[in-house]
Amino acid sequence: MTTSASDPPQAMGDTAYRTLLDEVGAFVYATDIRGNFTFANKLVLELLRPGLRLEEVIGKSFTDFVAIGEDDTLRETDRRVLEQGETIERVEANLIHATGETRYYWSTKKPLRDAGGAIVGMIGISHDITEKRRLEDQLIRQKNLLDTVLENLDALVYMKSADRRFVYANRQFASVFGLPLENILGRLDSELMPKDVADGFWAIDQQILASGQRYAGEQSLVDAQGRTRHYWSVVVPGTDAEGHTALIGLVTDITALHELQEELQQQARTDSLTGCANRRHFFELAGIEFTRSRRYGAPLSMIAIDIDHFKQINDRYGHPIGDVVLQDFVGCCRGILREMDILARTGGEEFCILLPDTNLEAAGEIAERIRAMTEACHPIEEYPSLQISASFGASTLESTDADFQTMFARADRALYQAKDRGRNCTALLSGS
Repeated sequence: MTTSASDPPQAMGDTAYRTLLDEVGAFVYATDIRGNFTFANKLVLELLRPGLRLEEVIGKSFTDFVAIGEDDTLRETDRRVLEQGETIERVEANLIHATGETRYYWSTKKPLRDAGGAIVGMIGISHDITEKRRLEDQLIRQKNLLDTVLENLDALVYMKSADRRFVYANRQFASVFGLPLENILGRLDSELMPKDVADGFWAIDQQILASGQRYAGEQSLVDAQGRTRHYWSVVVPGTDAEGHTALIGLVTDITALHELQEELQQQARTDSLTGCANRRHFFELAGIEFTRSRRYGAPLSMIAIDIDHFKQINDRYGHPIGDVVLQDFVGCCRGILREMDILARTGGEEFCILLPDTNLEAAGEIAERIRAMTEACHPIEEYPSLQISASFGASTLESTDADFQTMFARADRALYQAKDRGRNCTALLSGS
C-alpha cells in the first residue's frame, strides 16, 4: 500500500488494521519527509507519554517527546533513510522524558514512497531490547570480573571437555607448559604432557565423569623448565557453554609447601650438626634392613663407635671445637662408606654404621680403615696437639637374633671390649 505523508491517520488502514498494529508487540510508526509523525501505534504512544492519544502526536517529531542530546548518529540514520532511501537496522538508545529512563531498541527504518516512487516519509519498527541489553551488559560485567579474577588468581584454572581437549585455561595454566594461551585451547592433554602423565590424569577424569563426584588430591608435573612442580588439584564435573559435559579444574602450586615438608621431614631424620641420620631414623632404617636381610638371607653387620675422651676435648678446647671434631669424623666415615651404608649419630659422641650385605670380617676391615683415617686426621690447624681417636665394636646378624636390638646390643658390647683394651681399636663380637 502506498501512502502520502499528508494522508490523514485513517488512511493508514481500517480499524482492524490499526488493531493489528497495536497488538503486534513492536513499536510501529511512520513520519513524513520532515520527520514528523503521521502514525504511531499504541506502544509508541505509551512510550512517548502514558495516556497520549494519536491526535496529539500527529505532526510532531520524535524529539518533541524523547531527548536524543548530541546523538548525531540517530539524526544521521534518519537522514540516510529520508534522503538516500536506505534501509537501516541498528540498536538505538532513547531517554524517555516522562520516566527519565534510557531504553534500548532494535530498530528497522525504511523509506516510505508515494505512487511515483518518491520518498515521502519513513516507516519504523522497533523492538524493545532494554531488558535483553541490561542482561547482556550484566553478563559482560560479570565476565570481565570473572576474567580479571581468573587471570590474577594465584592458581591454574582450566576446563576440559569429555574428549580430553582443553576448552578454557587461564594464563597461569598456559605458563606451566611455556606456550601461548591460544596454543592450549582445543588441544588434547596428551599433546601438552607426556602420554603416561596425561593418561594418569585421564584415569582420574574418567572416575569423576562416571561418579559425578569432585576430586581433590596432590599431583606432580614437570614444567617447561624441566622442574618438578607439585600441585593440589580440585576437579569437579560441569558443563561447557554448549551444555556438554566438561571437567573444571582449580590447581594450586604447592611446590614451596612440598619442599618445606620434605625439609622438615629431612630435619626430623637428620642430626643437625653432622648431617647424618639421627638415632630415631637410624632405628627405622635398621628395622627395614633387618627384615630385608631375614627375607633374602643377606648378611647384615653393624659398627658401634665412640670418639675417645670426647668430654676432655670439650672441656679443654670448648664445645665449638668439639663440634668441628664431630663433623670431621663424619667426613672421614663418608669418605670410606658406600652409598647404601647408613651412618647415624646416636648420642653425643656416639655413632653407628649399618652395613647391608656385609659380613663381620668385612665390617671389621671398614672399622679399621675409619679408625686409621681418624687417627691421622688433624681437624684444627691451630691446635696441632689435638689428637683424635675412636673405638669401634662390630657385630653381624645371627640366625638366632630375634630382632635388630639383639645385634645392636652385641655391637655395643664389642665397643666396650675395645674400650677395655685401651681404646683406639676395633673389637668384633659374633654369637650371643
